[in-house]
Amino acid sequence: MKTIDVALIGGGIMSATLGALLQRLEPEWSIEVYERLSRVAEESSNPWNNAGTGHAALCELNYTPEGADGTISPAKAIEINEQFQVSRQLWASFVEDGVLPDPTAFISPTPHMSFVWGEANVDYLRRRYEALKDEPLFEGMEFSTDAATIRSWAPLLIPGRRKDQPIAATRITSGTDVDFGALSRALFEGMERGGARIRTGKKVAGLKRGKDGIWTIRLRDEVGRTPSSIRARFVFVGAGGGALRLLQKSGIPEAHGYGGFPITGEWLRCDDPSIVDRHDAKVYGKASVGAPPMSVPHLDTRVVDGSTSLLFGPYAGFSPKYLKTGSNLDLFSTIRPHNLYPMVRAGLANLGLVKYLFGEVLSTKAKQMETLREFMPNARSADWHLVKAGQRVQVMKKDPEKGGVLQFGTEIVTGADGTIAGLLGASPGASTAAPIMLTILERCFPDRFPAWRGEVERLVPSFGTRLNDDREAARASIARTTRVLRLDRGANGAAEAVTAVEAASA
Repeated sequence: MKTIDVALIGGGIMSATLGALLQRLEPEWSIEVYERLSRVAEESSNPWNNAGTGHAALCELNYTPEGADGTISPAKAIEINEQFQVSRQLWASFVEDGVLPDPTAFISPTPHMSFVWGEANVDYLRRRYEALKDEPLFEGMEFSTDAATIRSWAPLLIPGRRKDQPIAATRITSGTDVDFGALSRALFEGMERGGARIRTGKKVAGLKRGKDGIWTIRLRDEVGRTPSSIRARFVFVGAGGGALRLLQKSGIPEAHGYGGFPITGEWLRCDDPSIVDRHDAKVYGKASVGAPPMSVPHLDTRVVDGSTSLLFGPYAGFSPKYLKTGSNLDLFSTIRPHNLYPMVRAGLANLGLVKYLFGEVLSTKAKQMETLREFMPNARSADWHLVKAGQRVQVMKKDPEKGGVLQFGTEIVTGADGTIAGLLGASPGASTAAPIMLTILERCFPDRFPAWRGEVERLVPSFGTRLNDDREAARASIARTTRVLRLDRGANGAAEAVTAVEAASA
């Protein structure tokens, strides 16, 4: 049976990032990727299955929750932004090295905005702005309660709105829209040029660690169902919603106690150029009570395959599937004696989420349009159509005090011997792929990482430091990645041009 150095399970942005890094660090290693579908990047990394927000906490209000005493801590927002800067630096280095092609194929400059209404929310956003505006990674953030100013930033938000409604917005023009599907495919193509093998239509049916520490992976063709096996010295399980079941099959004790709660997503999408051309921003609001962070409503500019559309949502729902192309038995197939109690306890502690999802399942398009009109008062139902977003799986895990908790974010699971690692969870996920994969390399290859560190620091100059602690370093890093990734090509020009035309004709 053939033995390879690295097996990457799942053809998304996580496997693509880890594979590309390993090729730079160990160019002689043999790497194979196994993707169940006929094409890579068709599940969570598909651009229509996610928001494409380069999550840097510039606009996502859930990263700056309000404390019981009314204070707003910038700590979590800074942490998320630091992580995204690592991804930006890695992508820029890959562009400079020729690993990635023209960056305009996967990343676009798109202002990030927060937008709220109501006196209490306006007060919150003002205090959030005060907490962030002087932080180096949030330099350039603007705040306004003036309707004319907000209209100049995002023309669709104001027409049709009551003039006496208190509103507020923040904007920062250094935000981005990322096509993680295009980025993943480009990274995989670079890996193939370096000798890696990308095997699509291959389902991983099982994996088992041998006494010699090498993993045997059982494969099955999706077409023809022909079985085969391969041995791998290191295994990464980056299969999105399918990762939990595979980690359970591996038998590693580190996967015990984890469960998954699947949440379906839907978007309203508009492709009409007369509407799309009037909005150039990702505009995030506040989540409904009980809603998970991934369901924070936002009106987004999306650039996919060179074409621009608008998405609004996501609207949540429930399906027992762990993948968009998965099985209705997914949820039930992962229930084990070791995770049943944590799952029950987490569910009981989050009845608000259950109630929210039940309401979303029963929601009609008319109700969905009402939510959209809170952002865009003049939205017409005929201009928008409903599309399915990706399936997300919220992590549930053991908690010594509560029995079980719902874990928002991304969870890294690694075997004690460092021969296997996996990823569970959802947002910010793709945007923080680079720092997550670097963490896996440090955990799983502690003996090799010191020799790799020089190349890692070349690829990610800020590695091991905090950009936000050094204003000049933060400015230099952002300036470099902006130049290399070609993010200085006129962000928000369309919206400002439309606003000028509207003002002239008023």
